[in-house]
Amino acid sequence: MPLAVVPTPVGNLEDMSPRAVRMLAEADVIACEDTRTSLPLLRRFGISAPLVSYHAHNEKGRAEQLMAMLAEGKKVALISDAGTPGISDPGAEIISRCIEEGVEVTVLPGPTAFVPALVMSGLKPHPFLFYGFLPDRAGEREKALSGLAGLDCTLVFYVSPHKAEKHIAHCAAVLGDRKAALVREISKIYEEARRGTLSGLARSVEGGVRGELVLVIEGVRAAAPDPGEWREAALEMVRSGVSSREVVKIVSREYGLSKNEVKSFLFASMA
Repeated sequence: MPLAVVPTPVGNLEDMSPRAVRMLAEADVIACEDTRTSLPLLRRFGISAPLVSYHAHNEKGRAEQLMAMLAEGKKVALISDAGTPGISDPGAEIISRCIEEGVEVTVLPGPTAFVPALVMSGLKPHPFLFYGFLPDRAGEREKALSGLAGLDCTLVFYVSPHKAEKHIAHCAAVLGDRKAALVREISKIYEEARRGTLSGLARSVEGGVRGELVLVIEGVRAAAPDPGEWREAALEMVRSGVSSREVVKIVSREYGLSKNEVKSFLFASMA
């Protein structure tokens, strides 16, 4: 039987899909991050399958037991406390083992925190890089951020509430004071998105912050094009007989400029 990887709500229980409920109800055993957290959710949907713990501290050992159950033909479902298993949560070990040993893996689409946060941020949604949690140690965190500093894609991180101020300030110090959004408590009553700069967001959590946090940061901005270069290119096209309309279209696209800026230059040059 395949391993069923089942996402669970990150906040609002109405986000639990009918298929997820069915897969869990049909399971012979459910591996969960914390049985105390998962039990109320499963009871809410009338699911009574046996639970086994599967967390960061027993992942390797428990994977052996789960592989044995799968080999016996049992239906094993994997869930985490919230969201999709394997995304900054336990799950990667058993999924990797199944793939290596030819056991089918079924992954249901469903809740995860970083996708809604990315969309809510208002920053460029693609391309993006999801990093997860930054390292706790300052030196390791510095190295990780330095490696990301030159990327032009939007960066997405999970942030622990009690580390929020320190980590956001460190992002500002290494990446520069970029546009960013701190999205909190997705799908819950107190859901909010704080938008601004990294330094401003760090100040906003100085007095503490609660809930599940996702930090979204804009990628590095491309250097402004050399005015002399694009203007000479535009004039050369005009001299070659290209229509002004086409010149505006080509130059604005190739150099990342507004069409009005190119139009104004051509108008002034031809006056």
